[in-house]
Amino acid sequence: MAGLSSRELAPEVLEDLQRRLRRIEGQARGIQRMLQKGADPGSILVQLAAMKAAIARVGLKLLGCQLGQTMAAEIRAGGTGDKAADDILSSFMRLG
Repeated sequence: MAGLSSRELAPEVLEDLQRRLRRIEGQARGIQRMLQKGADPGSILVQLAAMKAAIARVGLKLLGCQLGQTMAAEIRAGGTGDKAADDILSSFMRLG
């Protein structure tokens, strides 16, 4: 994601992303415990799906921030925003 540094994120956005990632980290530890205790695979799969969705939400939030910043920068520089949109689309496809 060129053009965006995590240092440029608003403090509340950065804290939200970090909070979400800590929650995902806890989910991963919980899944490890489930495996160690012999939980049924269906329950583990439900937790994996929840973790995957949470990771996707972090990525989408970060993409939204990138879109706003790169689009604004390109337009300020006299561009149309098309290159920024193409870059964001490429990033979005990597998330999928």
